[in-house]
Amino acid sequence: MQNPFGALIPLLDRQYRRFGRETPLDGLALSRTESPSGVIRSVYRPSFCVVAQGAKISVLGERSFRYHAGQGLLASIDVPVTARIVEASADRPYLAFSLAISPAIVSEMLIEQAQALADAPTIAALTTADLDPDLCEPLTRLLTLLDAPRDLPVLAPLIQREIVWRLLCGRLGPTLRQLGLADSHAARSGCATAWIRNHFAEPLLVADLAALANMSVPSFHRHFKAVTTLTPIQFQKRIRLQEARRLMLAEGPVASVGYAIGYESPAQFTRDYRRMFGVPPGRDGAALRANMAAEAER
Repeated sequence: MQNPFGALIPLLDRQYRRFGRETPLDGLALSRTESPSGVIRSVYRPSFCVVAQGAKISVLGERSFRYHAGQGLLASIDVPVTARIVEASADRPYLAFSLAISPAIVSEMLIEQAQALADAPTIAALTTADLDPDLCEPLTRLLTLLDAPRDLPVLAPLIQREIVWRLLCGRLGPTLRQLGLADSHAARSGCATAWIRNHFAEPLLVADLAALANMSVPSFHRHFKAVTTLTPIQFQKRIRLQEARRLMLAEGPVASVGYAIGYESPAQFTRDYRRMFGVPPGRDGAALRANMAAEAER
């Protein structure tokens, strides 16, 4: 089947060669790689990712999401994700981009179109789907707009609103609605995930998170796991360990890194780090620094 988003391939390739990953439009990031990647660990913010060529797998908890050319992935709240680019070559590089989604814009559209866009049941924070062809034209205009810096601040918000509307009306709509409905279980769970991300080194009390989400503790546990596929404690541990791996690049003492991210026991930190990344933190940090040095010499 022909990829309806194939027209984005030369445009994406050109803009990546010009700007790299970060573009002049805040919240718009480009991706291009000519070979399958290793494991990529990051925290996805509320955003929409489009693959124009190649394929990627993102894993949230125990759930795996594979998406390829002509498909997209939507993240409705902050979640820690493990990903791999699985289809890419020099002849057919992986080409994709992600666009941050504003909850305020989604909320405005839901209020304006309350009868047309009804509430939806709780859905996992990540969803993939084939993209509606109607999205291709505004996405092309948004990427082309990078060539017109004078017009970018005026026209980009208008195109972004159109993209959000197309998403709401399409296959990814039910997941996106959760982002804009302030009282949805997903949105309230999102308040908790944002708190954990910003305070990952602090002690976590589930009762306090439940109060923040305005739910009972049993209800909070149930809906948090339905959205993130993780318990609050598992969520915090993944955020902590991803931050620890970033800190290991600085070549600090392993125990100091563990204390910095909230661990009280260096031995427990080492065990959890090895369980997640496959090697002890000291050895992993040395390998990360060696890889960075090798890249810098190329």
